[in-house]
Amino acid sequence: MDFTAEGQRLAAADEQGVPWRWWGPYLSDRQWGTVREDYSRSGDAWSYFTHDQARSRAYRWGEDGIAGVSDDQQHRCLSLALWNHADPILKERFFGLTNAEGNHGEDVKEYYFHLDSTPTHSYMRMLYKYPQAAYPYEDLVLTNRARSRQELEYELLDTGVFAGDRYFDVEVEYAKADPEDLIAVVTVTNRGPADAPLDVLASVWFRNTWTWAATPGGERPALADGGPGKILISHPQLGQWVLWVDPGAECLFTENETNAARLFGGQNHTPYVKDGIDEYVVHGRAGAVNPARTGTKAAARHRLMVPAGGSATVRWRLRRAGAAAPPGGELGPGTGAMVARSRAEADEFYQAITPPGADAEGAMIMRRALAGMLWSKQFYYFDLDRWLQEHEAHPLRNPKHEDVRNRHWFHMQNGNILSMPDCWEYPWYAAWDLAFHCVPLSMVDPAFTRQQIELILSDVYLQPSGQIPASRAWPPAPGRTTTATPTCWAARPTRRCPGWTAGTCSRSWMSGSCAGSCPACSTRSASSARTGSGPCRAAIGTSRSCLRCTGRSTGCSTCPPSPTPPCSAATPTGAARSGSPSTCSSSGRC
Repeated sequence: MDFTAEGQRLAAADEQGVPWRWWGPYLSDRQWGTVREDYSRSGDAWSYFTHDQARSRAYRWGEDGIAGVSDDQQHRCLSLALWNHADPILKERFFGLTNAEGNHGEDVKEYYFHLDSTPTHSYMRMLYKYPQAAYPYEDLVLTNRARSRQELEYELLDTGVFAGDRYFDVEVEYAKADPEDLIAVVTVTNRGPADAPLDVLASVWFRNTWTWAATPGGERPALADGGPGKILISHPQLGQWVLWVDPGAECLFTENETNAARLFGGQNHTPYVKDGIDEYVVHGRAGAVNPARTGTKAAARHRLMVPAGGSATVRWRLRRAGAAAPPGGELGPGTGAMVARSRAEADEFYQAITPPGADAEGAMIMRRALAGMLWSKQFYYFDLDRWLQEHEAHPLRNPKHEDVRNRHWFHMQNGNILSMPDCWEYPWYAAWDLAFHCVPLSMVDPAFTRQQIELILSDVYLQPSGQIPASRAWPPAPGRTTTATPTCWAARPTRRCPGWTAGTCSRSWMSGSCAGSCPACSTRSASSARTGSGPCRAAIGTSRSCLRCTGRSTGCSTCPPSPTPPCSAATPTGAARSGSPSTCSSSGRC
């Protein structure tokens, strides 16, 4: 596949450090109801942080959204929000039942489909079916809760909300013109028999890192109005960016801060809180958004009237501030051409890797299945040392509580892109699942596959006893030391390695990785000095580690040396990111 445009992007990312994977579908479909956000004494994560609270309460460890993307450390987030002029709340995240509400356990109650993605996420496409009538939140909860385990689940389709085909097909496409130029195209099609209104919002915000900062008072990121069609994005480490939207869009600003008044009867630190845009759009509260047009959360509101059987399109584009304007402008005719080119390059890539004997249907199934895998990559942040201290349960720091989950994993510090079993129902990694994820992922991105293995076997994941983390959701099961076997097999070198034909590179890499001592540096401590021959682990934050090796085995005598080390701090796009501690990442970019 090296001869394809996508294959060349993979080569540039893996061998030269070009950050093609910097932006991707790294936002979860659900952050509420997760163990990381649970600070209750009972350990009931589902009840402690609910879907109803999610629109008003700032997350501690991650973010979520519809068709969402972020950078690989999830500092800046972009997603879609919708309002059909009937729902009681702005549709900013997918809804589903908790474990106690569903008669068969937790269950997302939405219809959405991940249709396409390249491994560098240079092109992505997904489809969401949004009802035109009010979404039946209460009906779904009450009816499913009343049913027994022997009865069928009460699904969204059963509620009648799609009767008469009164719904919108909302198709979202992403395309990258370059690693720092991301285009989004949202095409809304009215499947119903009558014209229908729809508000489409391009949401942009920062993950809240300031409320829980180890050293409060640092410079905060900021969003600001840059004039018609422009939202300015300023981040202390990542520099200045612009989100380009339709000049006629209404840009709204608030803060990614908890609405304590609504949730707990407390006092807000600012009048502009996380649900401010929801309050403005749905409930007409003009004072809920900042008239100074600045904040840490913003949205560009596009008001549409979509004709029966017709379609409407909304575009937005994220670029670095000061970048030369493309011909025709940021949202001009060239935008459509760029998306079409990315779509064609995705076709070329999948044609190259599809077995020649596959028929059209088989090829489509393979491509959609791989799209689901690639869309399920998420940024997963979990610092157990801090989390256990916040729960007063750290076993080495005078614990007050000894019944808190995960207390024996205090060494673990996760801050990487990981393959998840599911973006909504299982938005956490499980080593056993991950091992088998690596088998299909190795078909499209061997370097990412190898990195997943190196992470799981690194000293910030692996127990000192050698136990592999079974899962990061509920209390871990006994260590599954055989997990590495299928994973290492999946990550065998399959391209750009002369040693593959003789098997030498494969044996060299696996003998290191599967023995728990990866030659690509995954078991070095964060304080280890960088050596000239290979291991290169840069610290991020204070003690977290940046695993940026791409899987090239330093012990393979047949692998030619890379002209530019894959973990070089310097990148072709300039020194703005070079060496910045907070922007080190697992995607080969520093």
